[in-house]
Amino acid sequence: MNYDSREDTKKHFSRVYELLYDFADKLKSRANLHDRSKMKTPEKELFDEFTPKLANSTYGSDEYKEMLKGLKPTLDHHYLYNSHHPEHYDNGIDGMNLLDLVEMFYDWKAASERHKNGDIIKSIEINKVRFNISDQLVSILNNTANQLKEEQK
Repeated sequence: MNYDSREDTKKHFSRVYELLYDFADKLKSRANLHDRSKMKTPEKELFDEFTPKLANSTYGSDEYKEMLKGLKPTLDHHYLYNSHHPEHYDNGIDGMNLLDLVEMFYDWKAASERHKNGDIIKSIEINKVRFNISDQLVSILNNTANQLKEEQK
């Protein structure tokens, strides 16, 4: 038998291409809809009040956690309608899919940039404890953050 793998490999390439583009389209859709609930009642009013205060705090600090208590009604609503937050799921990150996870990471990255002393690596370290993230996933998140830092040089 003289099997030539080229045709099967071409089919495989095409299928992976199709699947990746489908994923990218879904990710683009999420990017267009990201956090839209913050733009209207019942979220907007408290985010108007607390966003500047949070920006001047240190992520994960006692001061930050106190402010989150004041935001609780808004955050409860926000988490209910935004699946990229671990709080959306009864079992946290373990309930997420890959699209949720990617959006969550970039949400954390963008949020860290809003704090005067923000750092995505530090955020991941804090969130490891906060959300009981596995060491393996922490490594993947850190690898991604470090790659972004390298690309920005």
